[in-house]
Amino acid sequence: MYPANFDYQKAASVDDALKAMSENPELKIIAGGHSLLPAMKLRLAQPPALLDIFNLEELKGIKEDGDFYVVGAMTTHADVMRSHLPLFPEVAGWVGDPMVRNRGTIGGSLAHADPSADYPAAALATGAEFVIRGLGGERTVGADEMFLGMFESAVEHGELLTHIRIPKGISASVYEKYRHPASHYAIVGVAMARHADGQIRAAYTGAAEKAARLPRLEERLNAGQDAGTGLVEGADMLGDRFASADYRAHLVDVLSDRAAKRLG
Repeated sequence: MYPANFDYQKAASVDDALKAMSENPELKIIAGGHSLLPAMKLRLAQPPALLDIFNLEELKGIKEDGDFYVVGAMTTHADVMRSHLPLFPEVAGWVGDPMVRNRGTIGGSLAHADPSADYPAAALATGAEFVIRGLGGERTVGADEMFLGMFESAVEHGELLTHIRIPKGISASVYEKYRHPASHYAIVGVAMARHADGQIRAAYTGAAEKAARLPRLEERLNAGQDAGTGLVEGADMLGDRFASADYRAHLVDVLSDRAAKRLG
């Protein structure tokens, strides 16, 4: 099946993209395209116009700014994997395959907020911040406020996620994942990071309608205890033909234990 007809243009700048979105509410932004294009091929999405922001240099690369690494939203998974960022390079290595990693972008994945994506758990574990820009200006959103629901993030219509700010003071981090054998998306993934103050933050992805922190796990680990079990409730998890809700809850326990032992 082929996608419906659509107009295609390349944005000259972030301001150009924001202006175009304000003028055409039905316009869709495309970056790597690994989520939008498959939906268009199946005609699950039929946007009349696409605006490509992949080549905007102002949204690429990794820089340092005080106590943070600043990652451009159009930085590819492959570039993240080769970087010296905390946690994210390991997570990027779990994303898709080489073709996906060389075209897909960190910003596209995070803004899309797929409940099975890997990066949201890493963002929550590291306490990342998101720089979001619209015609009215720029705002920064913390990781705990970024992921609102299934395919729903804090990036509103008419806005762009431009940069991700990741704290430098992370002494250790790990990611454990049980992936779907075909799609490579997380059936469950658990991310964990030890911060400069010695406190551990942990989060899961793939198991529920959105990535989320693991407060029971954090409390136990920060008290010097083992990860234990019963970290999430089966009733709060998603169930499908690949894994029941109770099995996903069990996987959260298993992967959390593995991650905690690796973190040390």
